[in-house]
Amino acid sequence: MPASMNRTFLVGNLTRDIELRHTPQGTAVCDIGLAVNERRKSGDEWVDKTTFVDVTLWARNAEVANEYTRKGSSVMIEGRLELETWEHEGQKRSKLKVVADRLQLLGGKPAEAKPKPATVPAVSEKFDYQDPPF
Repeated sequence: MPASMNRTFLVGNLTRDIELRHTPQGTAVCDIGLAVNERRKSGDEWVDKTTFVDVTLWARNAEVANEYTRKGSSVMIEGRLELETWEHEGQKRSKLKVVADRLQLLGGKPAEAKPKPATVPAVSEKFDYQDPPF
């Protein structure tokens, strides 16, 4: 089998607050939006470009994100790319997302405590998830 590697590192800011869910087995999961900014020089001026990335956090990473972050929080994500596919109204759809293996909080502690999140219904889909080995 040929060698391959699927690893990505992203540093950016959350585009929305966390909505923590749990699988029927009790595993925490959340999806976040991450805005990754890049600044390039074009001629004599600097141009900002933002890339928006969907990221899924599992288990303790999801719980930590829910407890300590909110919209605008700066984080580093280490993970792998995964192609998600589904069918909607007879049309096949797909999107590339990142499944995080590691979450690192950047910046200082928030000035005010994050309010306790509302309960979100359990995830009804069947998951074939295993906790990472760390």
